Amino acid sequence: MLKSILIVSLTIIFGLLSAQNVIVPFNKKLSQFHNVRDFSISKDGDEAFFTIHSPNAEISQLAFIKKENNEWSEPELLPFCDSFMYLEPFLSGDGTRLFFVSDRPLDAINDQKKDFDIWYVERNNKNDVWSGPKNIGKPINSHLDEFYPSVSDNNNLYFTVDSPNGVGKDDIYFSKWEKGAYLKPVLLNENINSKGYEFNAFISKKEDFIIFTKYNEEGGQGSGDLYISKRNTNGDWEKATNLGVPINTKYMEYCPFYDEENQILYFTSKRQNLPSRKFKNISDLKNYIQENANGLSKIYMVNLKIE
Repeated sequence: MLKSILIVSLTIIFGLLSAQNVIVPFNKKLSQFHNVRDFSISKDGDEAFFTIHSPNAEISQLAFIKKENNEWSEPELLPFCDSFMYLEPFLSGDGTRLFFVSDRPLDAINDQKKDFDIWYVERNNKNDVWSGPKNIGKPINSHLDEFYPSVSDNNNLYFTVDSPNGVGKDDIYFSKWEKGAYLKPVLLNENINSKGYEFNAFISKKEDFIIFTKYNEEGGQGSGDLYISKRNTNGDWEKATNLGVPINTKYMEYCPFYDEENQILYFTSKRQNLPSRKFKNISDLKNYIQENANGLSKIYMVNLKIE
């Protein structure tokens, strides 16, 4: 039985991260924004995508940065973003398709926003320009809100739906890619979903583990916590395990992305840890508030070995 259960390094389970596993902000260039969330990085580690929110999230846009000479560039907006909301980017393994969520209208004729759907853009290679946005369509999208796409190497899609037909409030669904099309979405089992909120799932390349958020789960740290589940030899998902302190806090942790090549977990957190001190000047105060855990959504990273 024990061999079938996903073992996250004991230091993680018991919240005893070593000095090599400290949680740090992804990059200071993102600290200029009040709220940044969601994260996806290319296989070669030279291109990353994320969401920028206004303070109250009434504006939401997708941005990217590129690594040149081992330095990240200044953030830029993706060219297809307009006055509608764009969030939750996920880059395919080969880097040619970028999935995201938007309330943009289905066509240029209708300028009225709709519910949130999963969309994507395409390109031939990383130096090519992105196509125009394409709605992923049925059976994935519906009259409900679909969120947080994550795709395995075989193109199977995992996403979140606030559905009256689910187990709880928000639930995680799966859709198989077969013969060039997605099949009817399937609700993941009770080891993943509950009567509460489960959302923002990252699926591994081989679909052997999944990381997601549970909200206000009994036994958790509080608010949203990151959980992990592994698929057993029968193909079923094992009961999800809390990733523990210090990854999870009493504040919100969500939007996970795991770099399997480098064993790095990226995630968004609203953690707050700003002890007061004396400041040299107004610039020192401004930087201290912006660059540290200030209770707003920030993207963090930590080395995490998943076995």
